[in-house]
Amino acid sequence: MDKLLIDGGKALSGEVAMSGAKNAALPILCASLLTAEPVHFTNVPHLNDISTMLRLLGDMGVGVTMEGVDGLVLNGGGLNNPVASYEMVKTMRASILVLGPLVARGGEARVSLPGGCAIGARPVDQHIKGLQAMGAEVKVEQGYVHAKASRLKGARICTDMVTVTGTENLMMAACLAEGETIIENAAREPEVVDLANCLISMGARISGAGTDVIRIQGVDKLHGATHAIMPDRIETGTYLCAAAITGGDVRLLKTSAAYLDTVVDKLMDAGCEITVERDAIRLQAPKRLKAVSLRTAPYPAFPTDMQAQFMAINCVADGVATIRETIFENRFMHVNELMRLGANIQIEGNNAIVRGVERLEGATVMATDLRASASLVIAGLVAEGETLIDRIYHLDRGYERIEEKLARLGASVRRVR
Repeated sequence: MDKLLIDGGKALSGEVAMSGAKNAALPILCASLLTAEPVHFTNVPHLNDISTMLRLLGDMGVGVTMEGVDGLVLNGGGLNNPVASYEMVKTMRASILVLGPLVARGGEARVSLPGGCAIGARPVDQHIKGLQAMGAEVKVEQGYVHAKASRLKGARICTDMVTVTGTENLMMAACLAEGETIIENAAREPEVVDLANCLISMGARISGAGTDVIRIQGVDKLHGATHAIMPDRIETGTYLCAAAITGGDVRLLKTSAAYLDTVVDKLMDAGCEITVERDAIRLQAPKRLKAVSLRTAPYPAFPTDMQAQFMAINCVADGVATIRETIFENRFMHVNELMRLGANIQIEGNNAIVRGVERLEGATVMATDLRASASLVIAGLVAEGETLIDRIYHLDRGYERIEEKLARLGASVRRVR
């Protein structure tokens, strides 16, 4: 099993390009199930989750062809197996995103209840309720969601909670439903907007994406299209934090600050100077950061996927910060590992009180989920001596060639087996 060995204490500097967004790419790849024509994608990141999704789609009969460095073509003309088995989906929750498109286009789907990061309950009941409102017959039996419908009917759906994958699943299903579907309390994340833009390029009629009410006028069929995946805002935020904690000066390319307002604001509060360009961001960090408190909440508030990274930078910042997690109930698993490096963190319910220390010291730590892994990398970059991070398969699910990109910025990072 691969591990990451970091020799800390080096300020990051230079330029590096960001990848396409994993959380946008996964639902967008599933959109290929909605048409029998080829769909061309560019800026697709090379990640384990993407590879898993492509194997899953291939098992269903979708043709997968790579194009160039970051492009691929998906052809759903041969779709013949609307089943997502447990073996295929147990490592990735995003597999549930095939449910809506399969029912909408083929009238049936059998999808295993998903796995993924162990960061708390993320129920799929909102997906099921939405499909039932659109006329599908849905049963959960033997660990599988089995849904059937001759043709889905437009409906007004108000989700009990804001759910990104639920919004995406129901929006895709509604594209081929008869009549109008209105999704209220919809997720407003940029990745939802990117999916909507892809669907619109395929012939869907969608308005309101990016707001809490999305309207979809169903059409009889969708066609092929070409779509570029948006930049990964979480990867971008992670590298900004890595530069900040090391007192670095970096310029991130092929990305945008448009969806990172809260992250940029917090980094500026911590003392960083940030310059925003059309497709790049530059960060210049002070010698020592100031502690910044935060509270996670659905977009456009501070993203839960950046909570662990900011906890890491607060570990060596000047002052005391309170981090309040409101999205997932089990997303402080990185705390014990950060404390192994010398961090001073106290947990009180869903609050973490972080008291900045003068320095961290390298140690062996274990990654527990995707973003927790990133926090350990960030902490390791500033820790004195060597930090060895185990179970980095979590990192490979969401960060493309992280050791190469960090090395390009001057970090001493290498993968060991």
